Amino acid sequence: MNNRSEERLGTEPLGRLIFSLAIPALLAQLVNLLYSLVDKIYIGHIADVGALALTGLGLCTPIILIVSAFAAFAGNGGAPLAAMSLGRGDREGASRILSMSCVLILFFSVVLTAALMAAKRPLLYFFGASGATIGFAEDYLSMYLCGTIIVQAALGLNSFISCQGQAKTAMLSIMIGAAANIVLDPIFIFGFGMGVRGAALATIISQCMSAIWVVRFLRSEKSVIRITPAYMRPDFKIIGRIASLGVSPFIMQSTESLIAIVFTNGLQKYGGDLYVGSYTILQSVIQLMFIPTQGFCNGTQAIISYNYGAGKFDRVKKNFRIVTGICFVYTLGFYALVLLAPGIIAGMFTDNAELLALAAGKLPLFLAGMSIFALQIGAQTTLLGMGRAKVSLFLACLRKIILLTPLAIILPRFFGVDGIYAAEPISDAISALTSLVLVTAVSRKYLSGPVTEKE
Repeated sequence: MNNRSEERLGTEPLGRLIFSLAIPALLAQLVNLLYSLVDKIYIGHIADVGALALTGLGLCTPIILIVSAFAAFAGNGGAPLAAMSLGRGDREGASRILSMSCVLILFFSVVLTAALMAAKRPLLYFFGASGATIGFAEDYLSMYLCGTIIVQAALGLNSFISCQGQAKTAMLSIMIGAAANIVLDPIFIFGFGMGVRGAALATIISQCMSAIWVVRFLRSEKSVIRITPAYMRPDFKIIGRIASLGVSPFIMQSTESLIAIVFTNGLQKYGGDLYVGSYTILQSVIQLMFIPTQGFCNGTQAIISYNYGAGKFDRVKKNFRIVTGICFVYTLGFYALVLLAPGIIAGMFTDNAELLALAAGKLPLFLAGMSIFALQIGAQTTLLGMGRAKVSLFLACLRKIILLTPLAIILPRFFGVDGIYAAEPISDAISALTSLVLVTAVSRKYLSGPVTEKE
């Protein structure tokens, strides 16, 4: 059974293979998205204080993104390497990579928990908290950080299930936790009267269930590669290889934290608490566009890495064309829905009339660039799957560090608060088109000759 799930990555008809791997990954990401969306939906509807509580939760976003970014460093950096090792028939090497990613996750969890617990209050003020919102933000974050190691394990190790071609198993690990979160949220938030602390506790318990599932599978005979204690002695050569690929997804997620800081500070300065609250809603909607496409693309990363490792370059190129085309249709369709019904979409997160009107009015502008962002997601997934760390790293930096951060600081000086909202679509569109050009150039260079370990 393990042989079939592994070897079909290089032999099964590509169209059928893509959907068999991408659909479970897509569903898993959609379900995983519920972790944050359900929290925001319930919190936004807390009687009397919903708008302020939602703003407080949004202020925690930069720190939550940092935690997940380190999980991506270990997981998304190691999983493509493990898949390439499987493509070369080296199962032991793949297991060593998995075990070393576990070491990184343990290390990151200890350091992050200690550092963020000590600095959470000044950080929240730096992110734009006010006297009215700091209590909500600190309550949520204090509870959430207690489960850092659980979150890291659930997010970071699940990709090692997907990289074996076991997409349905990876999906189940996420669905178990998300289903629990949907049930527990209203119980803790409203039933026990815990408010935002209840939302954080529900998330931790749910992620714990996912983490247990993932670790048990990766220690079982059902897994092609396994967590092996004997391989967990630090190997800095393997760590270096993981880091070379992991830095790109790390920057993609950690710079989301940077953007959240810039946006919340700017919106607080030029608008106030209400505008910070609108950003929480806008980011939630943009996740509905971004995460499904990311999940669909990530589900096929095992195809890219395995076939690249096996020298089957035509399958790598065809995978990019099919996957990017499908995601492109989705993002265009979603944006059309935003244009038609912004009020209905924003209304999922708040019943505060003033906040609803502001968020609905800004949605069409804020999401305009995401209509073509599937180009960057498809390109970056392909480059990462091929082990092309330098180009993938550049694309990760382009959108958020080179474009979005400066634009979000400069534009409001000329256009006021609207300049902050406009920075997002401008950077999204430029980086998406640049990604298409670069992945085309890299494919011509690396998908026509023998595979090399390094760029």
